[in-house]
Amino acid sequence: MQRTTVRAREKRDPVSAGPDPFGCSCWDRLIAAAAYCLPFFNGLQYGCYAFVQYPVLERVFEPLLPVVSAYGSVTFASFVAFFALYHLVVRNPNFSRFIRFNAMQAVVLDVLLDVLVLPLLVQRLFTPGRVIGFKILILGYNCMFALLVGCFFYCLASCVLGRTPYLPFVAEAADRQL
Repeated sequence: MQRTTVRAREKRDPVSAGPDPFGCSCWDRLIAAAAYCLPFFNGLQYGCYAFVQYPVLERVFEPLLPVVSAYGSVTFASFVAFFALYHLVVRNPNFSRFIRFNAMQAVVLDVLLDVLVLPLLVQRLFTPGRVIGFKILILGYNCMFALLVGCFFYCLASCVLGRTPYLPFVAEAADRQL
């Protein structure tokens, strides 16, 4: 007859920073989710046409305006936040892989937003007054904004739940860098 031992279940405080069933603490989740604010704050500018077309959308993002305006008012805040996130979080082995991967994915997403918008900026410089060119510009900005908001909320929800968000192409590039 086999002898089995029954362990008493550990009582955990759900608010504490202790380990959870997914293997990451509440602090890990919070830091990983906060990393996605970098591409989100940098990409909110692409919602300018969407906010004009859909005033309800502007009211949804209105509570974030003080934080975004404070972030934008500091000279080189985006530049400093980018390098701080990369050097202080991604390259720090003291942080868990969960935090480092999410921070790297946020950095890659921020870089991709800047690279993907470059053709739209070139198009805007050469044909700002033409009706077709302007409509394509608005469509491009609205698509970039929708992509950004979708990625932000997906990654935020995944991090809060303790799951690793995998964005196509972005996750592969982030994983290669770790």
